[in-house]
Amino acid sequence: MKTIRELLKAKGDGPIYSVKPDDTVFDAVTRMVEHKVGAMLVKEGPNIAGIVTERDYLRFITVRGRTARDTPVREIMTPRVIYVTPDTDLNEVMAIMTAQRIRHVPVMDNDTLLGIISIGDVVKQVTKDQKIQIRTLEEYISDSYPGPARPLD
Repeated sequence: MKTIRELLKAKGDGPIYSVKPDDTVFDAVTRMVEHKVGAMLVKEGPNIAGIVTERDYLRFITVRGRTARDTPVREIMTPRVIYVTPDTDLNEVMAIMTAQRIRHVPVMDNDTLLGIISIGDVVKQVTKDQKIQIRTLEEYISDSYPGPARPLD
Protein backbone atom coordinates (compact mmCIF):
# COMPACT_ATOMS: atom_id res chain seq x y z
CA MET A 1 0.00 0.00 0.00
CA LYS A 2 1.24 3.47 -0.82
CA THR A 3 2.06 6.22 1.59
CA ILE A 4 1.07 9.85 1.51
CA ARG A 5 4.57 10.69 0.25
CA GLU A 6 3.92 8.56 -2.85
CA LEU A 7 0.47 10.08 -3.29
CA LEU A 8 1.88 13.62 -3.15
CA LYS A 9 4.59 12.67 -5.65
CA ALA A 10 1.98 11.20 -8.04
CA LYS A 11 -0.30 14.21 -7.54
CA GLY A 12 2.53 16.56 -8.44
CA ASP A 13 3.67 19.81 -6.99
CA GLY A 14 0.85 22.25 -6.96
CA PRO A 15 0.20 25.39 -5.01
CA ILE A 16 -1.18 25.19 -1.50
CA TYR A 17 -3.94 27.75 -1.21
CA SER A 18 -4.65 29.62 1.99
CA VAL A 19 -6.57 32.52 3.44
CA LYS A 20 -6.06 34.68 6.50
CA PRO A 21 -8.29 34.57 9.59
CA ASP A 22 -9.53 38.12 8.97
CA ASP A 23 -10.42 37.49 5.31
CA THR A 24 -14.14 37.29 4.71
CA VAL A 25 -15.83 33.97 4.16
CA PHE A 26 -16.89 35.34 0.77
CA ASP A 27 -13.22 35.78 -0.19
CA ALA A 28 -12.41 32.24 1.00
CA VAL A 29 -15.30 30.66 -0.89
CA THR A 30 -14.48 32.68 -4.02
CA ARG A 31 -10.88 31.41 -3.90
CA MET A 32 -12.09 27.81 -3.40
CA VAL A 33 -14.26 28.13 -6.50
CA GLU A 34 -11.46 29.77 -8.53
CA HIS A 35 -8.98 27.03 -7.63
CA LYS A 36 -11.51 24.17 -7.71
CA VAL A 37 -10.75 23.04 -4.17
CA GLY A 38 -13.04 22.20 -1.28
CA ALA A 39 -10.91 23.60 1.53
CA MET A 40 -8.42 26.32 2.34
CA LEU A 41 -5.86 26.39 5.06
CA VAL A 42 -6.14 29.42 7.29
CA LYS A 43 -2.68 30.83 7.93
CA GLU A 44 -1.33 33.52 10.20
CA GLY A 45 2.09 34.18 8.76
CA PRO A 46 3.81 30.82 8.39
CA ASN A 47 1.58 29.14 11.00
CA ILE A 48 -1.59 27.18 10.31
CA ALA A 49 -4.39 28.73 12.35
CA GLY A 50 -7.14 26.48 11.03
CA ILE A 51 -8.93 25.13 8.00
CA VAL A 52 -12.11 26.33 6.32
CA THR A 53 -14.21 24.13 4.04
CA GLU A 54 -17.28 24.27 1.85
CA ARG A 55 -19.12 22.41 4.59
CA ASP A 56 -18.19 25.12 7.10
CA TYR A 57 -19.72 27.67 4.78
CA LEU A 58 -22.95 25.70 4.49
CA ARG A 59 -23.15 24.96 8.19
CA PHE A 60 -22.21 28.31 9.67
CA ILE A 61 -23.26 30.85 7.06
CA THR A 62 -26.11 29.56 4.93
CA VAL A 63 -28.02 27.66 7.60
CA ARG A 64 -27.59 30.31 10.29
CA GLY A 65 -28.62 33.20 8.06
CA ARG A 66 -25.30 35.03 8.25
CA THR A 67 -23.67 36.78 5.32
CA ALA A 68 -20.41 35.59 3.83
CA ARG A 69 -19.35 39.16 2.99
CA ASP A 70 -19.56 40.27 6.64
CA THR A 71 -18.21 37.21 8.44
CA PRO A 72 -14.48 36.71 8.96
CA VAL A 73 -13.05 33.25 8.30
CA ARG A 74 -11.90 32.96 11.93
CA GLU A 75 -15.56 32.73 13.04
CA ILE A 76 -16.29 29.57 11.03
CA MET A 77 -12.91 27.86 10.60
CA THR A 78 -11.93 24.69 12.39
CA PRO A 79 -8.99 25.73 14.58
CA ARG A 80 -7.87 22.22 15.54
CA VAL A 81 -6.36 20.92 12.31
CA ILE A 82 -5.78 17.20 11.98
CA TYR A 83 -2.78 16.46 9.82
CA VAL A 84 -0.83 13.47 8.56
CA THR A 85 2.84 12.87 7.82
CA PRO A 86 4.35 11.81 4.50
CA ASP A 87 4.96 8.29 5.83
CA THR A 88 1.34 7.71 6.81
CA ASP A 89 -0.22 4.73 5.01
CA LEU A 90 -3.23 5.43 2.78
CA ASN A 91 -5.43 2.99 4.70
CA GLU A 92 -4.60 4.80 7.92
CA VAL A 93 -5.44 8.17 6.34
CA MET A 94 -8.79 6.80 5.14
CA ALA A 95 -9.51 5.56 8.66
CA ILE A 96 -8.60 8.94 10.18
CA MET A 97 -10.70 10.87 7.69
CA THR A 98 -13.66 8.54 8.20
CA ALA A 99 -13.45 8.55 11.99
CA GLN A 100 -13.02 12.32 12.21
CA ARG A 101 -15.58 12.97 9.44
CA ILE A 102 -13.19 15.23 7.51
CA ARG A 103 -12.49 15.44 3.80
CA HIS A 104 -9.18 17.33 3.74
CA VAL A 105 -5.93 16.96 5.66
CA PRO A 106 -2.66 18.85 5.44
CA VAL A 107 0.54 16.83 5.11
CA MET A 108 3.23 18.00 7.52
CA ASP A 109 6.87 16.94 7.75
CA ASN A 110 7.91 18.29 11.14
CA ASP A 111 7.04 21.99 10.79
CA THR A 112 7.01 22.01 6.99
CA LEU A 113 3.71 21.98 5.10
CA LEU A 114 4.11 19.65 2.10
CA GLY A 115 0.57 19.74 0.73
CA ILE A 116 -3.06 19.06 1.39
CA ILE A 117 -4.94 15.95 0.30
CA SER A 118 -8.61 15.22 -0.05
CA ILE A 119 -10.57 12.05 0.51
CA GLY A 120 -11.00 11.99 -3.28
CA ASP A 121 -7.22 11.87 -3.75
CA VAL A 122 -6.95 8.98 -1.31
CA VAL A 123 -9.87 6.97 -2.72
CA LYS A 124 -8.60 7.43 -6.28
CA GLN A 125 -5.14 6.14 -5.34
CA VAL A 126 -6.44 3.20 -3.29
CA THR A 127 -8.74 2.20 -6.18
CA LYS A 128 -5.84 2.44 -8.64
CA ASP A 129 -3.65 0.29 -6.35
CA GLN A 130 -6.42 -2.30 -6.00
CA LYS A 131 -6.92 -2.49 -9.78
CA ILE A 132 -3.20 -3.07 -10.27
CA GLN A 133 -3.21 -5.77 -7.60
CA ILE A 134 -6.24 -7.50 -9.13
CA ARG A 135 -4.71 -7.39 -12.61
CA THR A 136 -1.43 -8.82 -11.28
CA LEU A 137 -3.25 -11.65 -9.50
CA GLU A 138 -5.35 -12.42 -12.58
CA GLU A 139 -2.23 -12.58 -14.74
CA TYR A 140 -0.53 -14.82 -12.20
CA ILE A 141 -3.51 -17.17 -12.06
CA SER A 142 -4.01 -17.34 -15.82
CA ASP A 143 -0.30 -17.90 -16.54
CA SER A 144 0.17 -20.61 -13.93
CA TYR A 145 -3.19 -22.34 -14.12
CA PRO A 146 -2.68 -25.66 -15.94
CA GLY A 147 -6.27 -25.94 -17.10
CA PRO A 148 -8.91 -28.48 -16.07
CA ALA A 149 -7.76 -31.44 -14.05
CA ARG A 150 -6.92 -34.47 -16.14
CA PRO A 151 -6.73 -38.03 -14.95
CA LEU A 152 -3.28 -39.50 -14.59
CA ASP A 153 -2.50 -42.13 -17.21
